[in-house]
Parts: sequence; structure tokens; C-alpha cells
Amino acid sequence: MAEVQKTTQSGELSQRFIEFVMMHAQNAALFLGQIPNPKTGQGEVNLDLARMFIDQLAMIQEKTRGNLTNEEATVLRNALSNLQMAYVEVARETPKAAAQPQPEQSAPAPTPEEQPSVGTPEPSAPISSTESETESKKKFTKSYGP
Repeated sequence: MAEVQKTTQSGELSQRFIEFVMMHAQNAALFLGQIPNPKTGQGEVNLDLARMFIDQLAMIQEKTRGNLTNEEATVLRNALSNLQMAYVEVARETPKAAAQPQPEQSAPAPTPEEQPSVGTPEPSAPISSTESETESKKKFTKSYGP
């Protein structure tokens, strides 16, 4: 009886893993412009977000190496490979300026009267070394093309 329950639970986990991979792949495809945005009906390209989802799938592949069923490994490998190829194609076609959505206009800059006086310091974010930020970004950066 325990073996049957274990197999059923394992099958459910396998299906959930495949759904997880497919959800990430769909998000990456959405940001590569392959799937129309549900709100606008238009394909939109955001290479940074597409790369984030692709890199997450690559990380999952690396971290689960040797622990996946053949079906899980095949789905993950195929999804990742197809997305990486699509990323390279979109990156070649998309000019650098059009690759990212333009930020919406924010509130106008405060006038000199609205700015705080020089005598009262404002709280600021902690100062951190830019070298450590650069180093940490290097650990998780991949390039799929130009």
C-alpha cells in the first residue's frame, strides 16, 4: 500500500514540476514577444525579463541535475534550448533602444522651493561597494548572443 501511495505522490510531483517549467517557459515566451500580452493582445519584447526566466530555468536544470525523471529532464532541456534560440533571434532583430519598454513619465522634478533644505539630511540607502554588486551580478549573468 505504501508503494502505491509513493508512486502516486511521485507522479503528482513530476506533473507539478513539468507545469512549473512550462509556466516559466510561457513567461519567457511572453517577454520574447512570442505570446501576445493578455491585456493588450500585442506581442511585447522585454529582453531583460525574458533572460531572467531563461536563466532561472538554467539554474533549475543545474540544481536538479541527476534528480529528474527522463520526462522531466527532457521537458526542461527542450524548453530551455528553444527559449535560448528564440532569445538569440529576438535579440538580433530588436534594436537596443526598442528592446526594453519605455518607462512612463513620472512626476516632474521638484522645483527648488519643494526640495528639502540643505541642513536636514534625508535617510538614504546604505552605501555598498559597487565592486561586490558587480561581482554578484557576474555570477548569474549569461549571454545568448550580441
